Amino acid sequence: MSSVALRCRDVSVKFGSRVAVDSVSLDVAPGEWLGIIGPNGAGKSSLLGALAGVHGFDGTIARASDMPITRSDVAFVPQAPVVPEGMTVAEYVLLGRTAHLGWFAHETNADREIVGLVLVRLRLHDFASRRMTELSGGEQQRVAVARALVHDAPVLLLDEPTSALDLGHQNAVLELVDSLRHEEELSVVAAMHDLSTASRFADRLALIHHGKLVAVGSPDEVLQAELLSEIYDTPLVVEHMAGELVVLPASRRSVPKRRKGPLW
Repeated sequence: MSSVALRCRDVSVKFGSRVAVDSVSLDVAPGEWLGIIGPNGAGKSSLLGALAGVHGFDGTIARASDMPITRSDVAFVPQAPVVPEGMTVAEYVLLGRTAHLGWFAHETNADREIVGLVLVRLRLHDFASRRMTELSGGEQQRVAVARALVHDAPVLLLDEPTSALDLGHQNAVLELVDSLRHEEELSVVAAMHDLSTASRFADRLALIHHGKLVAVGSPDEVLQAELLSEIYDTPLVVEHMAGELVVLPASRRSVPKRRKGPLW
C-alpha cells in the first residue's frame, strides 16, 4: 500500500490580490491525523478549502497515484455548514452517501443502515427526525460531521470541527474520528484552534503563518514555546501534564509589566 494518501505541492490560494496560502507542500499518509494549526487568518481554512475543491488554487493536489482528487476521495466539514430548510437530520446525513450512487440511483437500505450507525455513535439518533433548522449550532456541527463520516472517503477534512461544541461533545466527536481512522486507515486533515487538543489527537502538526508553512513535525517538535509565542504574538508555555502536551498562557508573574503613561 502506498505511504501517501494525499499529496499537495506548491499549493497557493489567492483571493484577488491577497495571498491566503503561499506555496505549501505537504504529504498525508494513510491513517494519519495531520493537524493544521496557526493564528486566526493564517490560511488554515483556505488550505482545507483547496484540498476539498471549494477554492481554486495553483499547484498540485493529488492522490498517491498522482491522479486528481475526485469528490469520492475526500469528505469535508466546513466551519459553518449550510443548513437546508425543511430537511431532517437523517435526510441531511444521508446526503453524504450521494458520491457512491450512480446516475438516477437511489439510496439503499444499506446506505440508511450506515447513517443509523453513525448517528448512534455521535449520540444523534434521537435527533434523526428533527428538522436541521431546529438544532443548535453545536448540534448542527455534529450532524455535519456525521454526514462527512457516512461519505466513507479515504480522506476526511475538518475545519475547526468542534468550535461550537461543549467539552463533552468535543471529546465524543474527536474520539469517534480517531477510532475510525485507526479502524479503517482513514486519513484526517483538521484545522484545529486548540493547540493542546491538536497535540492529543494529531500524529503530526503543520504550523501555518501568513499563508506559509512555518513548521511541520510531531507535536513535540512543533509545539515549542518560543516559536509559538512569536507566531501567536503572546507569551506561551508548553507543559507536560499526565503524559500530554498542554499549551498555556505564560504566568503574569513571568511577563514584564508594560509601563504606564508616556514612553518619553
